[in-house]
Amino acid sequence: MWQAEVRVDLDAIRDNVALLRAGTTAEVMVVVKADAYGHGMLPVARAALESGASWLGVCTLDEALTLRRAGITAPVLAWLFAPGLPLHEGVTAGVDLGVGGLAQLGEMIDAARTAGRPARVHLKIDTGLARGGATPSDWPALVEAAAKAEADGSIEIVGIWSHFVYADAPGHETIDRQLDVFREGVATAERLGVDAPYKHIANSAATLTRPDAHFDLVRPGIAVYGLSPVIGERYGLRPAMTARARVMLTKRVPAGQGVSYGHTYFTERETTLAVVPLGYADGIPRHASNSGPIELGGKVRRIAGRVCMDQVVLDCGDDPVAAGDVATLFGSGANGEPTADDWAEAVGTINYEIVTRFGGVRVPRIYDGAGA
Repeated sequence: MWQAEVRVDLDAIRDNVALLRAGTTAEVMVVVKADAYGHGMLPVARAALESGASWLGVCTLDEALTLRRAGITAPVLAWLFAPGLPLHEGVTAGVDLGVGGLAQLGEMIDAARTAGRPARVHLKIDTGLARGGATPSDWPALVEAAAKAEADGSIEIVGIWSHFVYADAPGHETIDRQLDVFREGVATAERLGVDAPYKHIANSAATLTRPDAHFDLVRPGIAVYGLSPVIGERYGLRPAMTARARVMLTKRVPAGQGVSYGHTYFTERETTLAVVPLGYADGIPRHASNSGPIELGGKVRRIAGRVCMDQVVLDCGDDPVAAGDVATLFGSGANGEPTADDWAEAVGTINYEIVTRFGGVRVPRIYDGAGA
């Protein structure tokens, strides 16, 4: 008998990847960082590759090496490195590495020497996000240094890339502005003798809404998991994750009873309370107190009182709920249960955060679908 679980539908992952693949002539890099947004990096990576993806994207060196140790040989790009990491391990494993500045390029050259083989690098230009990547003014110097390193046999320039600020708002002025900067960055690189085989900037939103931004490779993340990056649009995607738990106990309490820490909720009349054994240690945001939607007994109810570390409480009125009944936090919505989008709206965040929170270690992940 299970107490709480996260179920991941690998067939939904496959269908979403196939849908994204059918919408572009570019190659598809499925982003599996952060344990595949809480869905499980290795099962998702395998399902994605089976469904037409040809690349995988991660943030950290450890994530990339985990994929390699699991026997995955497809191209993998990793892009988030603090100074001093053992990048030579990535070079040895054939991992592509993101480079956004001269200091990083120097580390890649050193890593290639240690590994005894060229480092495969993707040069990043900052087109307006002001995060990683070389600014347009610093870009020519990075490209020139990278071209020299490639001529010396230290690196192989595989890609030129960037990331959108606001592609989840189709038509936003930043999108065209960033594309102009990106195209000029590519043209500058070509003038300096660098013609990288892969140019890429499109995330999920741009993959779905801006075919002119697809270039040679697209990098969908949240859409792979069946969640839309654009509020109010579904695009035929199938949510892959369901989070649920069994009610631990129920009890009748009188009107005016304070519920949970701090008594931020009081019962209006005699009622049945149901205790659900999931809390902020399992992924429920604490700011879902008095707002998070949970389906129980055929009705969507709101968390009563504060979210605790290990449990939440629902006010069920006179409904016939009992210990052992299944409470569904979110799923596809097909059976009337809340969705990750409903949770995001309730707590003032994005669907990305909701599913990624449920990648913890206490609640087991169960896989459904082919290959589960």
